[in-house]
Amino acid sequence: MTIYTNDDIRPGAIAGQRIAIIGYGSQGRAHAQNLRDSGFDVVAGVREGGKGWTHARADGIATAEPAEAVRGADIIAMLTPDMAQAEIWTETVEPNAKPGAAILFAHGFSILYERVTPRADMDVILVAPKGPGDLVRREYARGRGVPALFAIHQDATGKARNRAMGYARGIGGAIGGLIETSFREETETDLFGEQAVLCGGAKELVMSGFNTLVEAGYQPEVAYFECMHELKLIVDLFYEGGVSKMHEFISETAKYGAVASGPRIITDETRERMRDVLTDIQSGSFAREWIAENEAGKPKYQAWLEADHAHPIETVGARMRERMAWLQTAKPEAA
Repeated sequence: MTIYTNDDIRPGAIAGQRIAIIGYGSQGRAHAQNLRDSGFDVVAGVREGGKGWTHARADGIATAEPAEAVRGADIIAMLTPDMAQAEIWTETVEPNAKPGAAILFAHGFSILYERVTPRADMDVILVAPKGPGDLVRREYARGRGVPALFAIHQDATGKARNRAMGYARGIGGAIGGLIETSFREETETDLFGEQAVLCGGAKELVMSGFNTLVEAGYQPEVAYFECMHELKLIVDLFYEGGVSKMHEFISETAKYGAVASGPRIITDETRERMRDVLTDIQSGSFAREWIAENEAGKPKYQAWLEADHAHPIETVGARMRERMAWLQTAKPEAA
């Protein structure tokens, strides 16, 4: 496997090409500012008077209505939520994109699951930073970068690879290390990671641990500290140096408990459920389910979210975090 850096990408790979950023949320805002600061001609395609328009103007990014931004663009970055992209493609991008333009995604969902079918004359590329937009911007501003993936789905012009790698360089992705993948690999691994480990698995593990302690008669505040608050300390060690660094910085008793009891929690049955989740992603079952849920107005989704927000760990946690002065800072906006 090759990990590309700035030295592997021509500085002028996308010189002179106008880039339209469609969607000015977490990733869109970061990409637009980083590309602008890298010397590229960037315009945010946003509705006049909307939140994205206001933020882009405040950031010093040129703005235009989405259709106008698309008409003048050589590279069109689709950075809106997945479920909005089919309509935006049909109504705004496809009828206005000039021949030979590239359409770029930060996640391959819409292409892999055929929500968007690009014209044959267009390059179809992916650049996916492995971090939230706020981090992508902060690391770039510090002269560093968040690692990124890139992929080519359709090379109509012969320039798709240069466009993807040049764009990645422009947002700082080649400073952190740039890896080539496919739309399928990026999408399926990203969805699996979110569901089985990062967002779904971790959330359920934390809540179940909290419930176990509280049901056994321990104070909810103490259970919160043990099952949620201190998780960040362990994740930071993972992030900085992997499992080995965690082992280095925890007590001997904690290490013994980890290797002795961890496999009692994550069992063969758990791994089988993980394989089930992956199978649903690979077969398209998850995508079909999510698309249908969205089209139905998201009733199950909203009910599940409300149940999470109503969990006792949220009430206890909010009360405890009010006492943590270091947390009382402005929070980054969600995508």
